[in-house]
Amino acid sequence: MQISIFQAILIGLVYYLGNSTWLFGVGYYTMYRPLVNGFFVGLILGNPVLGTMIGATINLMYLGFISAGGALPGDPCLAGTLGTAIAIASGIEPEAAVALAVPIGLLGTLIWYAKMTVNALFVHKADQYAEEGNTKGIAFMDIVPPQIFLFIITFFPVFFAALYGPTAIKSAIDFLGANVLNCLIVIGGMMPALGIAMNLKAIFKGDNRVFYFLGFLLTVYLKLDIIAVGLFGVVLTFIYMKLKKGGNEVVR
Repeated sequence: MQISIFQAILIGLVYYLGNSTWLFGVGYYTMYRPLVNGFFVGLILGNPVLGTMIGATINLMYLGFISAGGALPGDPCLAGTLGTAIAIASGIEPEAAVALAVPIGLLGTLIWYAKMTVNALFVHKADQYAEEGNTKGIAFMDIVPPQIFLFIITFFPVFFAALYGPTAIKSAIDFLGANVLNCLIVIGGMMPALGIAMNLKAIFKGDNRVFYFLGFLLTVYLKLDIIAVGLFGVVLTFIYMKLKKGGNEVVR
């Protein structure tokens, strides 16, 4: 499948919006996730179901993803956006797409650190405006230059990668043969287990273990779906937090 220029433009916009705080943070807090941006990339390429499947598979790898103190171990947004686009256009399996998404996500850290470094310059300029009492200058430095720079470093790399990357990947896979593709599928099948393990490490502590096993029992023995288990979790969390306050407040 050949990605058109218009489709590449839209895919580049998906990655830009996924890194931006426009729309009251809707972009960063939703489209940053591979499950969501995978759907939009699939929609752009005419196969939203496959895009969601690939995005969900990549998302499993980032279940325990934490970006603390300005450090970014990998870029889920780039992995999901570009990984899904290349996978659909190249016709490779979702498991193999995960193996490709890992190095793509690591390359995304370069974009992240470039953004953080240059944005620091805009903050210093905003500080000068603050000392002068120039509120319009503060608002300008908070919005316009950072968004222009963010658009440049996010849109154009993904645009060109989406436009020319799938052809190069497909040619490389055809040259290397089926054995290499099978290896990518095996490796990609193992990567989601890493994300699940990281997530379990975060939640499998103290009293949280009880809720984990309760959810497991509700799913296995009572055959409840994920929505029902989630609603049980909300109710039990409310009760737990009330009880945890001790004698100061009684559950009514």
